[in-house]
Amino acid sequence: MIWTIFLLFQAVLLYFILTHRSRSKSDPPLDKGVIPWLGHALEFGKDAAKFLTRMKQKHGDIFTVRVAGRYVTVLLDPHSFDTVINDSDSLDFSRYAQVLMERIFNLQLPHQQPAKEKAMMREQFHGMNLSALNSTISRNLQAMLNAKMPQNQKDWKEEGLFDFSYSLLFKAGYLTLFGGEQNNNSTDPSHVYDEYKKFDGLLTKLARGMLTPEEKRTAKSVRQRLWELLAPAGRTEGSGSSPWLQFYRGMLQEAGADEEMQRRAVLMQLWATQGNVGPAAFWLLGFLLTNPESLTAVRMEMETSDKHVDTPVFDSALEETLRLTAAPFITREVVQEKTLHMADGQEYVLRKGDRVCLFPFSSPQMDPEIHHEPQKYKYDRFLNANGSVKRDFYKAGRQLKYYTMPWGAGANGCVGKQFAINTIRQFVYMVLTNYDLELCDPLAPMPEVNASRYGFGMLQPEQDLLFRYKPRKNNLD
Repeated sequence: MIWTIFLLFQAVLLYFILTHRSRSKSDPPLDKGVIPWLGHALEFGKDAAKFLTRMKQKHGDIFTVRVAGRYVTVLLDPHSFDTVINDSDSLDFSRYAQVLMERIFNLQLPHQQPAKEKAMMREQFHGMNLSALNSTISRNLQAMLNAKMPQNQKDWKEEGLFDFSYSLLFKAGYLTLFGGEQNNNSTDPSHVYDEYKKFDGLLTKLARGMLTPEEKRTAKSVRQRLWELLAPAGRTEGSGSSPWLQFYRGMLQEAGADEEMQRRAVLMQLWATQGNVGPAAFWLLGFLLTNPESLTAVRMEMETSDKHVDTPVFDSALEETLRLTAAPFITREVVQEKTLHMADGQEYVLRKGDRVCLFPFSSPQMDPEIHHEPQKYKYDRFLNANGSVKRDFYKAGRQLKYYTMPWGAGANGCVGKQFAINTIRQFVYMVLTNYDLELCDPLAPMPEVNASRYGFGMLQPEQDLLFRYKPRKNNLD
């Protein structure tokens, strides 16, 4: 009995030695939380925006918190972001990305070449290749909408706006990038979407390692099913997949990834390319339907201007939507000690082995000093009085370089940004010009967000927003 107590005491002492940390004068403010090892992990995972807002009020624009045994320094001063974004020597992007790849997709890629992959994506998602992708997804979107509601139908159809937007954009995007035109050689996009939605519902728990035993079994079977459905995508030129996916699979093969790992990597790309566009379109249409003035302004612009060239009102409405609903973390591993020089002249040391995290949703996007009444949707927030694009936003009396950051920044910014914007623009244009639509309950508010999804790209709603639609008379095709 005494020996058992002694061993237990030794274990507790060793744990304390290994996990004990105190703040030195060169460190950011340290908040370890009251729970040993876990620290703030539960609160962080439940609602990161609420937690980080509380920490900012307590500590200021930079602080270090303990999260499940790791120390994470959070930087919320957008004037100081470049010192993190532009440092690829002391701060590493790929290590944490690899952790998430393994947790979410059960994926380990040998000899990964992120720079080569980025260069290939830039080539495939710009210029003439981008034009080809825009044309293909336009055809697929039009076909999907026509199948959902033929133009000769006269009755209203009721549906949830989130499922309507997500399903249509996912299926059209899948056909464009992964499955080719809808034909006998393509996996039915509806089957892929149904399985993907089950996977997407577990994604944040997969990333945090918080699945219940039953959820683990579900995740395993859903991933297996998706790997099977995606097996043909990009394997050969005759598969009907986009050139981008064919090049990507070729790069994986050259890097030594076997067939199984290639399938897992294709699922990762399916999430990366299709996981945000549908939710973004939902929020945009939802804000337009719940703000009639906004809907009128966007519709008027679409009916009087070239939707592909000059759409400042739409662009502002979309940017405002993303300001309110795009909430990714920008995370780096500290691979060597770094002195962080803040814009206000303060200096802090980032310790090797820690993580550093930017959360632009909290600041700049929801910072009342930068954006007046940040909780409100203002479709013209990014327009000047003369209708030109507004880019002058300020914090602490200085103009900001980063006043909203839905696409990330620097070398790890979203390469497919323009394709995503074009896709959302085409989808919204088709819906607004071809259909009358209205809320089933004219007084319905926008749904609350699912707070567990902070940090993983576009937010999703806690519940759907019911609307109804039917073909417009004298619609613009």
